Amino acid sequence: MMLSRRLFGLGAAAVVALSAPAMAQSSLSADDQAVLRQAQTYLSGLTAAQGTFVETGPNNQRREGRFYLSRPGKMRFEYTNPAGLLVVADGNNVNRYDPRLNTFRQVPLAQTPLSTFLAREVRLDQGVRIDRVTRMDSGAYAITARDARRPNEGSVILAFAGGRLQEWTITDAQGARTRVQLTTLRPASGLASSLFTLRDPTRRPSRN
Repeated sequence: MMLSRRLFGLGAAAVVALSAPAMAQSSLSADDQAVLRQAQTYLSGLTAAQGTFVETGPNNQRREGRFYLSRPGKMRFEYTNPAGLLVVADGNNVNRYDPRLNTFRQVPLAQTPLSTFLAREVRLDQGVRIDRVTRMDSGAYAITARDARRPNEGSVILAFAGGRLQEWTITDAQGARTRVQLTTLRPASGLASSLFTLRDPTRRPSRN
């Protein structure tokens, strides 16, 4: 998972950075707006959770791992394939460590799509442009959205079924798609604070 809008889209989240002023979704039907409210209520209520995921990249590269969520502000992606790769949001920054390359990178949480998903209150009616709401007879639905301030930088499809978030697909500005399927997702309690701490393991201790 690279430090980019495409792969940090959980935003992944709601997984699009939604920081622009409120914009009315006037083109949506009343049923579509009801679906948006349903999704928003669900995401806001998902305050602590854990599970497993499968990520499929633009070249069909497959990655797997576990994730932990503690809102507001904290999330951990722990890859088991490739083993050791970590992406951790600690409430202020998003940190990424790749042991194969021995690299550590950090960006402010507010500059990533995770910021909205990890906010205390998830809002799908502010700063986001809803391109499409797809409803199915089974009760499953999908929402296609993009950042209202930067609509050309890509889009996200959030898919819900069985009363929970099932997956999301991020399409970047170049059309490359990354799909993240949540193979398991369950509420969690008592998650250790150490899960959401990632110090730079490449930094050598200073000598006094």
